[in-house]
Amino acid sequence: MFREVTRKARRLDEKEALELLRNELRGVLSVQGDDGYPYGIPMNHYYCDEDGLIYFHSGMSGHKVDAIKRCPKVSFCVYDSGRRDGDDWALTIRSVVVFGQVEIVDDTAKMIRIAERLCRKFTDDSEYIAGEIERSGPRTLMFAVRPEHITGKWVREA
Repeated sequence: MFREVTRKARRLDEKEALELLRNELRGVLSVQGDDGYPYGIPMNHYYCDEDGLIYFHSGMSGHKVDAIKRCPKVSFCVYDSGRRDGDDWALTIRSVVVFGQVEIVDDTAKMIRIAERLCRKFTDDSEYIAGEIERSGPRTLMFAVRPEHITGKWVREA
């Protein structure tokens, strides 16, 4: 059902793909938007090793939320900032694409736990994190992508 990487020598192994999901701050979530047009939006995320889900937070309404309610199938692409080999101008970039379906998180305790973990990717300021969750939590939708297929590869810009 899902396509494999065409250039198999450039495929990332599962460990490296999950490392990118774990460590990168942002990716692009793509949904089936209005009138069948794809809609991709930059999102920060949290990959949870415990359950293998990728978590996002959002406002309670909007284009993305409407699209997810219509069709829970999504893709999520994460890529690193690349690296240079020596003085070479070209970057080698690793990326991961996840195909999966969205689930709404309605367990308040779980939402708070995941929101704290997501915030810790950006800051260790516990007071700030608690304040954000208290202020924004009631107006926040949290959802998770249950991966059905994960594929990663590296490319060289040259």
